[in-house]
Amino acid sequence: MPEQATPKDDRILYTLPNYLTVENADQAPKLTAGEKYKLVAKDTFDWIEYPYVAAIAGLSQLQNSEPGYGQGAAGYGKRYGAAFADTAISSFMTSAVFPSMLKQDPRYYEMGASHAGFWRRAGYSVGRIFVTRTDDGRSQFNSSEIAGNLVAAGISNIYHPAEDRTLANTLSVWGTQTMWDAAANEMKEFWPDMRRWISKKKSKD
Repeated sequence: MPEQATPKDDRILYTLPNYLTVENADQAPKLTAGEKYKLVAKDTFDWIEYPYVAAIAGLSQLQNSEPGYGQGAAGYGKRYGAAFADTAISSFMTSAVFPSMLKQDPRYYEMGASHAGFWRRAGYSVGRIFVTRTDDGRSQFNSSEIAGNLVAAGISNIYHPAEDRTLANTLSVWGTQTMWDAAANEMKEFWPDMRRWISKKKSKD
C-alpha cells in the first residue's frame, strides 16, 4: 500500500499543523485507534495553537461576546480556556473518538490539480464534511464530523456561561465549528498548489 506523500512536518502556510492530510495518494496505510489519537494530540497541542487561541480569545474579549465571562484578566483567562477547550474537544471528537468507534478514517485525502479544476476541488473539499472514508477505504456518511461536532458543542455547555447554555447557542457552536472544518478542508486541498507556486517563485528569483 503506498505511503502518505505529505511530509510529516508539512505545515499549511508554513505554520498550521497538517498531520491529517494525505497528499498525492489514493490510499494510505490504515490508522489504528491509537494512531488517530496520537495524530490529533500532536495537532491539538502544537505550538501554534496557543497564540491562535490567544487571538480568538482576544477578539472575543474585544467584542464582549459571552459577557458572563466579564472583562479584565479574569475574563480573558476564561475566554482563553473556553476557546482552547472548544478547539481541543471538537478535534478529538471528530478525528479520534468517533472515527475510532465508527472505524472511519479522519484524514483528508487531497483530490489534487492533476485530477480536477478549481471549482470541482473546492466543492469536493466542502463535500468531505459529509462524506468520508472508512478504515477499509469505502465511502460513508461522515458521522464522525457531524455527530462529533454536535457532541462537542453539547459538552461546551458545561463551561460556558449559564445564560449561553441554550439549544440555539449549542446549534450555533455546532454550525460554526463545522464551518471552520470546511474552511480547513479548503486550505488542505489548495495548500500544495500554493506551496509549489512559492517554491517555483523562489527558484526563479
